Amino acid sequence: MNHGTFQKHYHLMLLPGIILLIVFSFIPMAGIAVAFQDFKIGLGFSRSPWIGLENFKYLFDMRDSRSIFFNTVNIAFWKIVANLLIPLVFAVLLNEVRYVLFKRWVQSIVYLPHFLSWVILSGIIIDLLSLGGVVNKTLQQLGMDPVMFLGSNAYFPFIVISSDVWKEFGFNTIIFLAALTGISSPLYEAADIDGASWLQKVRHVTLPGITPTIVLLATLSIGNILNAGFDQIFNMYNPLVYESGDIIDTYVYRVGIVQAQFGLATAVGLMKSVIAMVLIVISYQLAGRFANYRIF
Repeated sequence: MNHGTFQKHYHLMLLPGIILLIVFSFIPMAGIAVAFQDFKIGLGFSRSPWIGLENFKYLFDMRDSRSIFFNTVNIAFWKIVANLLIPLVFAVLLNEVRYVLFKRWVQSIVYLPHFLSWVILSGIIIDLLSLGGVVNKTLQQLGMDPVMFLGSNAYFPFIVISSDVWKEFGFNTIIFLAALTGISSPLYEAADIDGASWLQKVRHVTLPGITPTIVLLATLSIGNILNAGFDQIFNMYNPLVYESGDIIDTYVYRVGIVQAQFGLATAVGLMKSVIAMVLIVISYQLAGRFANYRIF
């Protein structure tokens, strides 16, 4: 079988994926026009009046616009930081465990939440933190007043960030453990001969050895700075915490689906997509510069 035949087979294998990409990603991009229209379902794309940038102007004039963008960046930023630091520390500590069975057991336990949907996990968190939940019952037994955790703007962002770390840090830990296996063991032996302590070995051998992985994950995460987790927050938030928990995606859902303001919702989504695209390009350039990461 010649080279040309192989190429034809490869293209045939790609064909279903390309068709799905065109149908579900490229064709729907025509809907971007709604962002520049006073869109009415009955009139459709062709007859709805064009209003230019009015939806975008209205967006920035709204009182809620600043808070939803701040909440999105704030929650996404701390998710990125926590999902880098906590798995890194946990991986370094777990790498020191010499009991293989115990190490694998711990990996499996912390990795399990990654496979559960936010519908399930949010229900568990809501049950735990409700006024009649385990946490508040424990506080009452200790003589403290119950706390409305999921109705407090002070607590809600922390709950969102910490629960996301709980769900994902097992997956990120595996990435760092894989990077740790690439560090040459003679480096540790040389450090032992020099009388280095465990902390000194971590500082001068372990961390430099996985620095490219850390830089790569950090730079690639920049593109997700506007993705604070719609499925998580949508299943956990309520009107009491809109001030601190309402993000771009949940706002688009409420405005576009619930209130049927399709033009405004599309404008918000389009602006988010453009900003995210710019950040992805920047993060890719940074990954190439600091971690020598290239796709093309």
